[in-house]
Amino acid sequence: MDNNKSGKKKWLRVLGNKYFIATVLFLAWFLFFDENSFVANLENKQRLNELIQQKEYYNEKIAADKQKLEELNAGQKELEKFAREQYFMSKPDEDVFIVIEEE
Repeated sequence: MDNNKSGKKKWLRVLGNKYFIATVLFLAWFLFFDENSFVANLENKQRLNELIQQKEYYNEKIAADKQKLEELNAGQKELEKFAREQYFMSKPDEDVFIVIEEE
């Protein structure tokens, strides 16, 4: 029983130590409340990864659109083909048939 009381006194002395309290407060501030906190840093890294993925996606879209633009600028036939396929346009004496594939 005497050993248990001395253990409690030891913990009370450690918890009451001003350096220990200052260290705990500093760590709490650093981990959670500071604008450069550990939590904010993790959120920023996650957001950065999302933005990098978006950048890759949009770079691929830009490359595909540039390729399509080059094809359209290649000549009148390619431009007509694109208009017919994408916008179902036709010449005045033509009929357009739209075929929908069912799965």
